Amino acid sequence: MQQLDFHLRGEFVALNDLLKLTGVCDSGGAGKMLVAEGLVAVDGSVELRKTAKIRAGQVVRLGDVTIRVLA
Repeated sequence: MQQLDFHLRGEFVALNDLLKLTGVCDSGGAGKMLVAEGLVAVDGSVELRKTAKIRAGQVVRLGDVTIRVLA
C-alpha cells in the first residue's frame, strides 16, 4: 500500500483535482471517471461526487493508494 501526503493550500480541493495533483491519475477528467466508477473512497465511504470538497484531515483511498490531506 502506498501512502501519500497532500498539503492543502486553501480551504479545500476538489476530489478529481486531488487525484490529479497527487499523480494518482493523469488528468482531472481521468479523476472524474475513477470517482464515477465508484473506485474512490473518502474517510472509508465510497464517494460518487466528482468534485466533492476535500478538506484537511480527510483520507482518500483509491485501490492500494491512500492520500492523507494535511493543513
